[in-house]
Amino acid sequence: MNIYIGNLNYRVREPELKQILEEYGTVSSVKLIIDRDTNRSKGFAFAELPNEDEAKNAINGLNGAEYEGRQMVVKEALPRR
Repeated sequence: MNIYIGNLNYRVREPELKQILEEYGTVSSVKLIIDRDTNRSKGFAFAELPNEDEAKNAINGLNGAEYEGRQMVVKEALPRR
């Protein structure tokens, strides 16, 4: 399942995010979205967790949780239109 992680502190990096998600299960990828012009984080990321139950547990456990001074928004990612 592909999940969206938003409202991240701009200092958060992919390895840190992967480590947090791995507490809930196997993480196949984490992609922090970077602004092309400034080369800085846009404050959100996407992660792929192959096991749907683990992904749902991560969403339930992390949505609204505070990390690096900000309350994360974690939910199932919607496909691009």
